[in-house]
Amino acid sequence: MEEYNEECLLTFLKNQGRLFDEPVAENLAEAEAFLEDCMAVVVSSIEEVREYFQENGADVDGMSDEELEEASEVFSLPDGSYLIVEG
Repeated sequence: MEEYNEECLLTFLKNQGRLFDEPVAENLAEAEAFLEDCMAVVVSSIEEVREYFQENGADVDGMSDEELEEASEVFSLPDGSYLIVEG
């Protein structure tokens, strides 16, 4: 099971609107439960974001690192890591 720190949960709460039309979580506990339910992952680099998508069958070969960072499923975290949430 993935561990989500407070910064990760706060980032998701603040930015969930870019992935979902309506909020899916209103507080830290709901955010953590939602991320666990959809098996969201935290990776340490944009290279790992690319690897994650490739391993899951997404064609990201033509995408730049900046395009990957802007994908609605990718949330940049304050510590330089990334949260990937597939809705």
